[in-house]
Amino acid sequence: MVKVAIIGGSGYTGLELLRLLARHPAVEVVAVTSREYDGKAVAEVFPALAGICPLHFSWPDPAKLASEAEFFFVALPHQTAMTVVPPLLAAGAKVVDLSADFRFRDRTVYESWYQAHSAPELLAEAVYGLPELYRQDIKNARLVGNPGCYPTSVILGLAPLLSAGLIDPHSIIADCKSGASGAGRGFNVGMLYCEVNDNFRAYKVAGHRHTPEMEQELSRLAQEPLTITFTPHLLPMSRGILATLYATPRQPLTGEELQATYERFYQAEPFVRICPPHILPTTLAVRGSNYCDIAVRLDRRAHRIIVLSAIDNLTRGASGQAVCNMNLMLGLPETQGLELVPLLP
Repeated sequence: MVKVAIIGGSGYTGLELLRLLARHPAVEVVAVTSREYDGKAVAEVFPALAGICPLHFSWPDPAKLASEAEFFFVALPHQTAMTVVPPLLAAGAKVVDLSADFRFRDRTVYESWYQAHSAPELLAEAVYGLPELYRQDIKNARLVGNPGCYPTSVILGLAPLLSAGLIDPHSIIADCKSGASGAGRGFNVGMLYCEVNDNFRAYKVAGHRHTPEMEQELSRLAQEPLTITFTPHLLPMSRGILATLYATPRQPLTGEELQATYERFYQAEPFVRICPPHILPTTLAVRGSNYCDIAVRLDRRAHRIIVLSAIDNLTRGASGQAVCNMNLMLGLPETQGLELVPLLP
């Protein structure tokens, strides 16, 4: 059994990691940290884990933890993560970082959207953790930057079109909706029940931090720099993302050709499901699972391609993808511990 630790385990991504790893046959969670809940039983903070996780939260001491575990999930806020990861790597551990600190290849891009980077020497070796695009690199990595939730839905949705050169890369619009858990577990007035319930609103218009992450990966697929229009919205539900993506085709296409393009691109991928022409993705159909469901449609009248991509933001958009990356990094079957049937209804 591989000994695993979660640094920063008191948020929703930490809870989701504990849920997934509790029944993983090849790993044992030996530590989960929290400054706020240091010394408290995990099951006291998360009653859903009663009888499942016997651990107590501990103080995040990287040196001590490095002697207890060999694989780490770092689920800390941006900037905090970059101070914890280097000593873990120096101790010989492997790490999946769920913050944005190691997702970017260009330090200046990261610093223009976040803050100064204290471990820029690691950016060149960190692998962007989207298995469908970088599976072999992930297998050989000791540090993986786990993708953001919105970028996961958008990149997977557009990858087949950009890889085949079928769309104008400068025409992309990403209109995305997320459940409230995407904002994290900390106190936020905007996330109070009376603010979210019976409400639907856009936020961080023309300035969301996931924009440069999307542009980095979409530009690599297009093999040229591009910018996109991205608008996120908050839905009155707990979890899930539905991304509606628009782009202009470069050449005449049929709906059948688009469908075949997606089916070929993802034919060997265990966690991407291409919907048949008469079905559209929904967030409930992927809830609690590591699946990304995708549908593609051709709007002939408007001369536009429309892609719909649905994921669970906490599973495929965070912790499930992190576990998938761990499996690859440890040489385990990619789907191990993730064979989850979506929770519908």
